[in-house]
Amino acid sequence: MTASLLIMGAGGHGRVVADTAEVSGCWRQIAFLDDRYPGLGSSGRWPVIGTLGRIAALVGNWTDCVVALGNNPLRHERQAHARSLGLTVTTVIHPSAQIASDVVLGEGTVVFANAVINTGSRLGQAVIVNTAATLDHDNHIGSGVHISPGAHLAGGITIGNRSWIGIGATVIQGTTIGADVTVGAGGVVTQDIAEGITAVGIPARALEQR
Repeated sequence: MTASLLIMGAGGHGRVVADTAEVSGCWRQIAFLDDRYPGLGSSGRWPVIGTLGRIAALVGNWTDCVVALGNNPLRHERQAHARSLGLTVTTVIHPSAQIASDVVLGEGTVVFANAVINTGSRLGQAVIVNTAATLDHDNHIGSGVHISPGAHLAGGITIGNRSWIGIGATVIQGTTIGADVTVGAGGVVTQDIAEGITAVGIPARALEQR
């Protein structure tokens, strides 16, 4: 069977995933599922062939799938559903990304242009490492996390499931960030953040404390 990629979600993030998949040269056929179908018949250069609910009917017709929904918990949930149906959930990596040979990437993780992931780092499932984000050595990133464009993580950082590191944010070495945390754009994390917190500013502090 010709290598083919079914992308769940045809929004802006989905188009970046499709473009990354195309330039990687790994798939000959790329298409979307999106709940705006049939009103949305295409997204960018790629067709939309059905709603997200059609995924079960397409098992066996596509070699790979990836979930391209920006909402972290929903992306994580949809990926688990796709796996339960027997679909092969793949990683999508831009050829300009620099990833050390010992880095572990979980299923459904996407790594965009000019991102860097250094030695000893481990990423869970359905992680987004967005454009020009950098992860230094020995980072442990949970499932469903989004590292936004231009965010920079120093070494030895742990981030819990479904957390969101905002665009241009910085996290200093050895920091632990809990699950379901949001770090605002441009924030500088200098100390641990407990789960469920939204932290903003320089240094980043919980919104409840501002």
